[in-house]
Amino acid sequence: MNAPPIAWSAPPKPIRPVTKTKAAGWLKDLHGRLESEEFASLSAALKADEDFSAFLSAVFDLSPYLRETALTRPKRLADILAAPPSDALEAILEGVGDCGVRAESESAVKEALRRAKAKVALLCGLADLGGWWKGEQVTLALSRFADAALAATLDFLLLQLHRSEKLVLPDTKNPQTGSGLIVLGMGKYGARELNYSSDIDIIVFFDPDAMKLNTDDPVSLYTRLVKSLIRIMQERTGDGYVFRTDLRLRPDPGSMPLAIPLELALNYYEAYGQNWERAAMIKARPVAGDLDAGQAFLKEIAPFVWRKYLDYAAIFDVHSIKRQIQAHRGFGSVAVAGHNVKLGRGGIREIEFFAQTQQLIAGGRIPQLRCLKTLDALAGLEKEGWIDAEARDELSKAYWYLRDVEHRIQMVADEQSHVLPEDAAGLKRIAHMMGEEPAAFEKHLLKVLRTVEKHYAELFEAAPELGGGGNLVFTGDDEDPATVETLSKMGFRQPSEVIRAVRGWHYGRIAAVRSSQAREILTELTPGLLEAIAATGAADRTLAAFDRFLGGLPAGIQFFSLMKSNPGMLNLLMLILGSAPRLADIITRRPHVFDGLLDPAFSQSVPDAETMRETLEGALARAPVYEAKLDAARIFAAEQKFLIGARLLTHTIDAERAGHQFTMLADVLIQAILDCVCAEFADTHGRVPGARLCVLGMGRLGSRELTAGSDLDLVLLYDHDPEAEQSDGAKPLAVSQYFIRLTQRLIAAMSAPTAEGVVYELDFRLRPSGNAGPLATHIEAFAKYQRQEAWTWERQALTRARPVAGDPAFMSEIEGLVRELLTAPGDSKKLASEIADMRWMIDKEKGSKNPFHIKAVPGGMADVEFLAQWAALSDGLDDGREHDPAIPAMIAAAPDKLLNPALREQLRNAWQLYNTVFQILRICISESFEPAQAPAGLNELLSHLLDMPDIKFVESELKNTQKSVRESFNRCLG
Repeated sequence: MNAPPIAWSAPPKPIRPVTKTKAAGWLKDLHGRLESEEFASLSAALKADEDFSAFLSAVFDLSPYLRETALTRPKRLADILAAPPSDALEAILEGVGDCGVRAESESAVKEALRRAKAKVALLCGLADLGGWWKGEQVTLALSRFADAALAATLDFLLLQLHRSEKLVLPDTKNPQTGSGLIVLGMGKYGARELNYSSDIDIIVFFDPDAMKLNTDDPVSLYTRLVKSLIRIMQERTGDGYVFRTDLRLRPDPGSMPLAIPLELALNYYEAYGQNWERAAMIKARPVAGDLDAGQAFLKEIAPFVWRKYLDYAAIFDVHSIKRQIQAHRGFGSVAVAGHNVKLGRGGIREIEFFAQTQQLIAGGRIPQLRCLKTLDALAGLEKEGWIDAEARDELSKAYWYLRDVEHRIQMVADEQSHVLPEDAAGLKRIAHMMGEEPAAFEKHLLKVLRTVEKHYAELFEAAPELGGGGNLVFTGDDEDPATVETLSKMGFRQPSEVIRAVRGWHYGRIAAVRSSQAREILTELTPGLLEAIAATGAADRTLAAFDRFLGGLPAGIQFFSLMKSNPGMLNLLMLILGSAPRLADIITRRPHVFDGLLDPAFSQSVPDAETMRETLEGALARAPVYEAKLDAARIFAAEQKFLIGARLLTHTIDAERAGHQFTMLADVLIQAILDCVCAEFADTHGRVPGARLCVLGMGRLGSRELTAGSDLDLVLLYDHDPEAEQSDGAKPLAVSQYFIRLTQRLIAAMSAPTAEGVVYELDFRLRPSGNAGPLATHIEAFAKYQRQEAWTWERQALTRARPVAGDPAFMSEIEGLVRELLTAPGDSKKLASEIADMRWMIDKEKGSKNPFHIKAVPGGMADVEFLAQWAALSDGLDDGREHDPAIPAMIAAAPDKLLNPALREQLRNAWQLYNTVFQILRICISESFEPAQAPAGLNELLSHLLDMPDIKFVESELKNTQKSVRESFNRCLG
């Protein structure tokens, strides 16, 4: 029996092909495929209807996808044209309706749905291009087909599970009814406004108690069902596909299963739901499964979506979402060629946000604004006085015009694209599909885009700006290609890791972002935050450090609010994270140390020793037991080291004062921990009668020039009653053993690693006889050794010795002893020879050619130290001068006969340069410094703090200084 003739009434809207000869060829091809008796009536009808034939030939020329769909199976075209468009759609939907129940295999369901989808695509394309349907009818038809396809697939899958006895359906004739399985359509699908080549966004929930399940793991059961549903819907076969199916709008898609238990979903939305999810839920609609259960679920989460009071606070979060999607004033100009009609300026997304934002603000108070469709929302906003009639009409008209353009872009090749072609031929194709000539189309489209942009800008004119521009989309679970491109241009080498991290913040996976208010502020902060991270020059490493830092914060509202209101503090944090890995490590492992930066006193005053001592004593007093006191000391040490380093990096203090601050901190900690150790030790072993202790600081500790990473060089000296033989505790120890064990306990207290780190690493190798001698030294043995046995290098070390903790009177005695030992002048030439030999040995064993290896490089710090010590030991202190163990002080005190004024000036300047570089590097990094491998931010920071143009200039200055210092060293010491 022959197919009936064309049943579509009225001539189609005329459209022109791009190439008439090709269009005629395609029409001829169609007639060739209709030569069989089955299609004789259709062929004759087409030949008789010139308007329809011209329309089809133009369609085939303009849309390769529609041409292929029609020509590969002419019966599709014949079936569609045999009834009016609406009747043809109903016939397709009716055929899909029960295919899931009838089908005996998955392949049968796939084939039926794909063939139906091809018919719907051809029907919608022709009805749209020919003007039989308006855009709203096209989107409704596509959405209804998606509903039918999902329902048929679920029928089939549920019946399969029922037959395999994995669950028991309440009604096998209507498998979805009462199943407790909810499929929500989201976005355009939920609003019944699917675009021509759209994905379908869905979320799947289930009630595990709705029907009998023969499993202890319902999540796995339903997750497998959803995976099967996705496979049936989007897997490509010889018949094509049905719909690409996206579940990335579900709660926390990075950690939630594909099918989510209702209770878990409700808890998520109540505790962690984000404003962009509220916006997404505006268009949520039960599309398949247990529709009654779906409606009940939406009713239950309505308080989350529709807040009772005017939600002006949330509007800033939604502003930020939009600006993340398109950084409004930085996304490029309104144009035609290459313009994104969805995300670009003046595009569809702006109209949607114009409506949805105001729905979110007022929908809690005005139920009439709780509409799914964008145009219904615009109408409601006008009726309630939120917008005027002009805005409603212009935006409504613009919406469907842009949707029509979007459909034609997608009809060309069935691609989920929203971008107009950049070439003239491509634009001509789209213009002709719109029934316009290119010039008129461009003029019309520009007018529409500018109209939308005007209304959108008026609504969002108070929204704060984003810097930089470009896409920054972190909602959902996909990777927006434009966002990847934006992040790459900003300097991130691993943009996927950035997206993963930011998305994790938005989903409230860490304590700092558990509250909705914290997430709202962070959303607003994110673009500026990423710019600050990128500006460090080590974007990926800085982001990872910041992510770890956030992970350790107990709460985030106060921190995010401060960062938002104080960009300088944000920049300081990023400076630390990007340029100072050592400080970054402290702050990421112990985020509470950042609290010190929030104190207004941070930049206004620098604590003195008494303030430090009082603060530490307070912390120790709050600790109930010995171990807790040591941990309190470790925390205090980390916090104060961090703050001193931060003050140096922000120019609050210079390198010399930083050395004094680090030393003051060490003095306070050594005394406090020594007191704790002595008290704890005495509880077990008692005390030695007449015992007196003094901790002698050596090296940089003695000269008050410690750095952030310095070990402490110590010597423990003691004295006691001559008659004392042992301690008086429950477990007495012989005197020498007592002080050795006490010293071991001090080393453990300060250096043993715990969860809170260490206070300091200690080094006792400068004690008499070094590692061969006892850990603790009696004062008389120390004095005798220094007078009779000390090597020249040990006398050099003594020039920087200083009592730092212990019994005050005993410390004064030791100070006098050190001065006495340094009083007698030495043989200048002999000292010069021995010190020079020692320096050459160091060059041989530990020398370096890297000018940034400040200590070891020839002409570096060691040369200056050795010259200062040579001068101090050669000159002695016979004239009654006090001895200052700082290297600059020793240089200044040297007589002209040893170091003339010009040389003293040269050495002081060299030491200042070296000390500044050394302090900064030890604050920032733990390893050796190589400019080529260092973070760009560190190179810039070092140059800035030295007031030099760049790192190459710094390197050149170091080399020149080291060369001149080495020359002076050779002249003095030969």
